[in-house]
Order: sequence, then C-alpha cells, then structure tokens
Amino acid sequence: MVPHLATALNGPLLDLEQRILNAQPAIEHWFRTQWLECSIPFYSSVDLRNSGFKLAPVDTNLFPGGFNNLNPDFLPLCVQAAQSAVEKICPDARGILLVPENHTRNQYYLQNVAQIALVLKQAGLKVRIGSLLPEITEPTPLQLPNGATLTLEPLRRAGNRLGVDGFDPCVVLLNNDLSAGVPEILQNLEQALLPPLAAGWTTRRKSRHFAAYDRVADEFAQLLGIDPWLINPYFSSCGKVDFQQRTGEECLAARVDEILQKMRAKYTEYGVKETPFVIAKADAGTYGMGIMSVKDASEVKGLNRKQRNKMAVVKEGLEVHDVLVQEGVYTFETINDAVAEPVVYMVDHYVVGGFYRVHTERGIDENLNAPGMHFVPLAFEVGCTLPNPERAPDDIPNRFYAYGVVARLALLAAAIELEEMQQ
Repeated sequence: MVPHLATALNGPLLDLEQRILNAQPAIEHWFRTQWLECSIPFYSSVDLRNSGFKLAPVDTNLFPGGFNNLNPDFLPLCVQAAQSAVEKICPDARGILLVPENHTRNQYYLQNVAQIALVLKQAGLKVRIGSLLPEITEPTPLQLPNGATLTLEPLRRAGNRLGVDGFDPCVVLLNNDLSAGVPEILQNLEQALLPPLAAGWTTRRKSRHFAAYDRVADEFAQLLGIDPWLINPYFSSCGKVDFQQRTGEECLAARVDEILQKMRAKYTEYGVKETPFVIAKADAGTYGMGIMSVKDASEVKGLNRKQRNKMAVVKEGLEVHDVLVQEGVYTFETINDAVAEPVVYMVDHYVVGGFYRVHTERGIDENLNAPGMHFVPLAFEVGCTLPNPERAPDDIPNRFYAYGVVARLALLAAAIELEEMQQ
C-alpha cells in the first residue's frame, strides 16, 4: 500500500532526497539549535505535495484532527512525544483538559478525539473532555463505531481556571481551531493553554505562516546548497475580496498572474513540461473549504454563482475576504491508481507518523481535502526519522525521512509565526 512516484520527472527530487540523506547529521544538528530558540506547538500536521521535481508543504494545521488515521504501530512514538511536550510546559502535570470541536455528529472526528485522549492517558495523564457546546449540561457519553465510548462534559470556569466538575487540570489542550471566534470562557486563563489562542483561525493567517516558511526554507536551502524553490511554493495574498459582490477580482487576477509567471520561469529552468497552476484559497480556515485550482488569471474573473458561493464562505459560515494565492504543486503519488498526498503528524518536534490522503475522483492538480477522500496510514517499515543512506533515496524509509524533514521545516515556521504574533 506504500506508493512510489508515478512520474519520469523525478530526477531533481531524487537529487534533493540524496542531499537530505547525505546531510542528515548536519540537518538534525541544525534542527536541534532551532528548537532551542523557539516555543514549539504542542502538535501539528503538515500537508505535503510531491511532484517528482518538488517536495513542499502546502498547509500546516495546528489543531490536527486525524490522529485516528495514523498507523497504530506508531502509538508509542506519540506517547513519548506527548510526555516530552507536557514535561516542558508543566513538569508535574497530572491532569489535562481536552477541548474538542463541536462536531458531535462527525464520527471520524470523535474517533480522533478518543485517540488523542488515549495518547495522553498512556503518557501518564488523567484526561477529561470539556465541551463548548451549550447543550452539554451534564456528562454525555457518545458511542463510537469501534465500540468505545467518549464522554463529553460541560466546561466550568472558576476565576481564571478552566475545568470540569471535580477536575482542575494543569493544562488545557485545544483541538478546536476557533474558526468561530474565541469564546470568553477560554480567555485570560492562568493555566497553560495549548496551542495558544493566537494559533486559532480567528487571528492566524496562512500568508503569515508561509512568510515565515520563506525564511526557514532559505536558511535550510543554504545549509544543503539547493534552490529553495525545490521545497517552497511561491505565494501571494489579496485582501478585501468579496466574491458575492464581485469586488477584488482584479487584485486576485494580478496575484495569480504574478505567481504563474514565476512558475513558468522555474519550469523552464528545470525542464518541467507540466502546465503551471495556482491554488486560490481562504487565507484563514481549514477543512478544504474555499479552494479553487487555476491555470490562467482570467479564471478568477467572472466566476459563476456556484463558484462564487463555494469560495465565499468557509467553516462556521465565515465569509472569505482574505485570499491566499499559492503555487500549485502537482502530486504524482498514487495508491491503487488514485491520486494521493502525504500528511505528516508531529507532537512537539517529533514526527509521529502520518497518512496518505487519497481521492479517487480528483486529479493531480486539484485539492484532495474534499468529500470523497479516504486515508491510508503510512505503512513504513521503520520510523521516518531513521533513514539509511546506503539505500536508494526513493527507498521507502528514506522517502519518509525527506517527508519528515520538510514537515519539520513547516513546524519551525509555525513556531516562528506564533512567536511573532504574540510579541
């Protein structure tokens, strides 16, 4: 079930992977020095795209919701990483309050919450789950498809401390991305709140993240002696767009054309025969909403009503006015002839696994985070943090090491981004 590249355009990427393998000691030392200088998000997931000539992150989520899709063999990695993360924040922590999204009907999401709770329990913590839903007024058990039960409890606040009845935790862990805003009950807590409120989509912007990633990728590229474009998608942003009122289209078209021109120059430089495309997506938000794939600037002008409605609103019904225009990165990885892309999960700065997002009805130049997708756990033979430089760079463990390196670059960018937001 582990896919290999299905393209002849793999020369530069194989060269990049070989450079990464050869530089492993220098890379790991560089990462260690970076982690000492910043506060690392408690957990994260990074969507990667592997085009055979480029390996780059296209999205970084600080409230990951797919822990149930990870290979269960790597649960011990999650537990060890969680122990390390908690020890940094509250060394004597015994209890942790997990605050999830309000998706009580989404069974897949609830299984993710149960898996996070399991990781924390095995890390030696008492775990209770506090719900922001107003209708949760007493402990409410929810049955999961695997036969397990998840109990949601109403949140209680006393002064500047948050808990549930009979439980005063040291740490509050959010698995809620705050798309609908920051509830008053979460503000000004004296407990450690992870991730910080600034990580929520109320304030966070993807353009700010990729601006930080630009700097990280440039420094890493210097370390390896490579073109940073091989690991970094071009991007730009456009504010004050109103898809319903059809304002801001000229700005959006100009940004699209700007990115496409840069891409054409790079494609020519590297002999890439594919047609460049860009992804226009909401600058804030997740769940694959508010996204379109574009190959010409004219496509963002005169959108029909269905297209405008799709772009105008994202999760929680929030209107889109800030748009990120990002270089599209082809994916030439497949599972059973279906298009796939790797998603890497981290707890603290440790890679703890991941999965392939697979979509049977989407193409190599389209967003795969859409209804109809399914997930295949990364079935690597050994951890992706343990490469073998004596084997081919596209050998399975080595390919996953490259994934882990690029994902950690995105994590480092997220750490820098959050620090700058909180200054």
